[in-house]
Amino acid sequence: MINIRHENKNEFKLVEAKTRDAFWNLYVPGCNEHLIVHHLRDSADYIPDLSFIIEKDGEIIGSIFYSKSKIVTDTGSDLETITFGPVSIVPEFQGQGYGRQLITYTIAQAKAAGYAAIIIGGYPKHYERYGFVGAKKYGLRLADGNYYTGMMALPLKAHAFDGKPGIIQFSEVLEDSPETELMNFDQNFSNKEKLVTASQRAFEQAVSEIDTRDF
Repeated sequence: MINIRHENKNEFKLVEAKTRDAFWNLYVPGCNEHLIVHHLRDSADYIPDLSFIIEKDGEIIGSIFYSKSKIVTDTGSDLETITFGPVSIVPEFQGQGYGRQLITYTIAQAKAAGYAAIIIGGYPKHYERYGFVGAKKYGLRLADGNYYTGMMALPLKAHAFDGKPGIIQFSEVLEDSPETELMNFDQNFSNKEKLVTASQRAFEQAVSEIDTRDF
């Protein structure tokens, strides 16, 4: 039986541990997504109404967290958007559709709540199925001025991005924390070996890929 619900305070550390398990050695040796989750809950950018855990037969197997983001448009105004991530499923249940259930459910919740659009970073092949397209289509780029294939956008309202090209700005809480802070935080969890993996090399290539497509 599958159940999607909000987490309780007494589950915070468990959810962080599950997040850590899901991301460990995936993008870098070790991971920092569990620390991001820890900080996000105390951030003004956190959107608890859209953040959920997923249970299978009463066991928490994954979670999704949302935060505020925005587009600083070329005309100087701000277009408020939202962003999901980290989104995770523990390794033993990955590839079985549970992450898709979380994402589909929360996108519907965000649309019903009246949010204008979602901006994310990730692998296009994972998110095109939900309607995400390259952010370049709408003239949305990072602060360095480049359009990247890993930056994707999903309008939840018609014409949300029309005539509003600009710079994508994610919440600061999603940025990397100092290594010493991460090391100290990791002492609250079971010991895991940090390894260099093929998925990390693929991720490095993916995040630096410039979007040369014409939309």
